[in-house]
Amino acid sequence: MYFISAAKALVAAAVFSAVTAHNIVLPAHGRECFHESLHKDDTMTVTFQVGDREFGSAGNLDIDFWITNPTGQYETNEKSISNGDYSFTAKHDGKYLYCFGNEAWGANTKEVSFNVHGIVYVSEHEMPSDPLDREVRKLSDLLAQVKDEQEYIVMRERTHRNTAESTNSRVKWWNMFVIGVVIGESLFQVWWLRRFFEVKRVV
Repeated sequence: MYFISAAKALVAAAVFSAVTAHNIVLPAHGRECFHESLHKDDTMTVTFQVGDREFGSAGNLDIDFWITNPTGQYETNEKSISNGDYSFTAKHDGKYLYCFGNEAWGANTKEVSFNVHGIVYVSEHEMPSDPLDREVRKLSDLLAQVKDEQEYIVMRERTHRNTAESTNSRVKWWNMFVIGVVIGESLFQVWWLRRFFEVKRVV
């Protein structure tokens, strides 16, 4: 009986502590907004990382990010950031809007990977009386947080890898350009010296 009850609690806790991963593309001067319906005292966390669309197009990764509550007030309003981890507790029932904006930058398209982690508030008198059920709920919440952190680390690793590959590509092409200049300069000097000595012989 304990195991059946614990299994039910685990399923319920999984619903309460859902983690959703998304990837979106922000065009130049673009924005993307999403909303979540929350009840008072629910907790919501948005974690995001900005990256290049392709590894060869590294540039400014800054975007704007903001969250507004049902009354239109800001829960957070951040400018020129490339990653973030924001949590808040809902003070009102209703839709909470969160947006990613690339409107201040028109040079390049950016890719945003983000997770939404929500925890539904459960009052003490609604909590299961079985200690095992309570522990399973706590364990499920901790597992959701670990998954959230793991996906955030993966996003950061991908962004850093793209930046490193882009830097290596730029270094490679710059070295090839320098080698070309050195070869061209050497050929010019050889030609110039030969021409100089040919003129000397004629004289």
